[in-house]
Amino acid sequence: METAPKPGRGVPPKKDKLQAKKKKPRRYWEEETTPTAAAASPGPPQNKKRNRELRPQRLKNNYITKKSRISKKPQVPKKPRERRNPEPQRSLSGAQDPFPGPAPVPVEVAQKFCRIDKSKKLPHSKSKTRSRVEVAEAEEEEISVKAARSELLLAEEPGFLEGEDGEDTAKIRQADIVEAVDIASAAKHFDLNLRQFGPYRLNYSRTGRHLAFGGRRGHVAALDWVTKKLMCEINVMEAVRDIRFLHSEALLAVAQNRWLHIYDNQGIELHCIRRCDRVTRLEFLPFHFLLATASETGFLTYLDVSVGKIVAALNARAGRLDVITQNPSNAVIHLGHSNGTVSLWSPAVKEPLAKILCHRGGVRAVAVDSTGTHMATSGLDHQLKIFDLRGTFQPLSARTLPQGAGHLAFSQRGLLAAGMSDVVNIWAGPGKASPPSLEQPYLTHRLSGPVNSLQFCPFEDVLGVGHNGGITSMLVPGAAEPNFDGLESNPYRSRKQRQEWEVKALLEKVPAELICLDPRALAEVDVISLEQEKKERIERLGYDPEAKAPFQPKPKQKGRSSTASLVKRKRKVMDEEHREKVRQSLEQQPQRQEKKAMPLGSRPSALDRFVR
Repeated sequence: METAPKPGRGVPPKKDKLQAKKKKPRRYWEEETTPTAAAASPGPPQNKKRNRELRPQRLKNNYITKKSRISKKPQVPKKPRERRNPEPQRSLSGAQDPFPGPAPVPVEVAQKFCRIDKSKKLPHSKSKTRSRVEVAEAEEEEISVKAARSELLLAEEPGFLEGEDGEDTAKIRQADIVEAVDIASAAKHFDLNLRQFGPYRLNYSRTGRHLAFGGRRGHVAALDWVTKKLMCEINVMEAVRDIRFLHSEALLAVAQNRWLHIYDNQGIELHCIRRCDRVTRLEFLPFHFLLATASETGFLTYLDVSVGKIVAALNARAGRLDVITQNPSNAVIHLGHSNGTVSLWSPAVKEPLAKILCHRGGVRAVAVDSTGTHMATSGLDHQLKIFDLRGTFQPLSARTLPQGAGHLAFSQRGLLAAGMSDVVNIWAGPGKASPPSLEQPYLTHRLSGPVNSLQFCPFEDVLGVGHNGGITSMLVPGAAEPNFDGLESNPYRSRKQRQEWEVKALLEKVPAELICLDPRALAEVDVISLEQEKKERIERLGYDPEAKAPFQPKPKQKGRSSTASLVKRKRKVMDEEHREKVRQSLEQQPQRQEKKAMPLGSRPSALDRFVR
């Protein structure tokens, strides 16, 4: 009688899953595995002790059974032994990193982000001060290396307009540039025909996304010039002399014929500041929340827009003020005067910080680049000059123009634009921190009316020109910084992000008293004054209090080491040392008087009694 086969006996064995899998291709960083080594351990491990350790411990009455509850010796974790020839670090998959360690950073790139000068050291500094300085230098070096490494991740690179062999780029027209670029860049070139209310003054926001312009006959408008979406448009029925965005695109300052007015992005008037009257030009300092106004009466007024108070009202004593600009690096205001000088002002000082004689005639326009190292001026003598602001205030280059430039503007990468009647000339330099070369213009463009305002758009290769016929947006390749900081000036931020940024900016507002020519001097130590104060203190006390380490009393028991008793003991020892120093100085006084006595052989005089 045949029996049924038991399950599993007559069935052919299944193939192992590991053998059924295809062999993975070997990467270039993986080592070759021999088939003998792979086949040597196909089954489970043979070490029985290891299997016991991997099994879960049996529970008895829901507690783990142990030999003894209290260990006789304290269990100290053993340090792993260091191997002499350590193997290269591998990942979980066993692959070896072909490029171990952090990415190397060139020294020149890291030096560009370094902010501490290690050559300057404090004389006679204490050990605690030295340790703090060393920690600060180490942190600064680490931060500069991180910044240099993150610079490699910047996606955009600055472009530039290059002609063929022997071709002059100044002869290239805007229409040719528009045909050569993509559709998105070509849409940034446009003309607004507004002849009825001109001439116009314009201003871009810090993010470069919004544009505000105001006409001499009262027309005020603000729009998102990228999408051409109009934010507001009003007519103030009064002459508009200048217009400026405040810390964000939600507030707008307009210098009208009589007073200064503040509007929001819907065109609603919020404030009328009557203490700022007859204003001709406006400048806004974003990190200090200060609105600087220049008036016909010759006053330079600083208005703190965060609290609505006037910080300072300075009389320049130079007549009408209609030429004003700011230094973006140190927030110093530059004023041009009719006697050919340019004065530098700070709200903390009532007198100008410096005066520079620039031209033989009146100054018509002033501009300072983004690095704060070069200043461009133009005057009635038809001269265009570039000055060095790094302490020397000497002219670096000069050029005579057929017509005096009435308006000047620097771009983020150092390009200089000058408006002469209805022509705009742009000069370029070899780099961002170098002055532009005035020999040959980079671009030239002719407008339909005389130029009344110039400004480069931040983070866009665009130059905005306000003239009698309206507004013109020019394409200037290589003018702007291609990469923006999303935490500082984000063109694509939402309303919620803008509100959060305003709160952080108000908390980090820089006081107006800190505006000076050299902002790095605020973090340095005045070594000369420190040595002089130390010398005067030693002469006044009769001894050097820092020559000996201070007395530290030893602790005592039974409540005799309280704070009051320690202070008393310190005071007692200090008084004893002071008495000893005074006693020594009194003993040395007769010796000094004997040295000052007259030499032997000279006749005494009746006036010797007055000698001390």
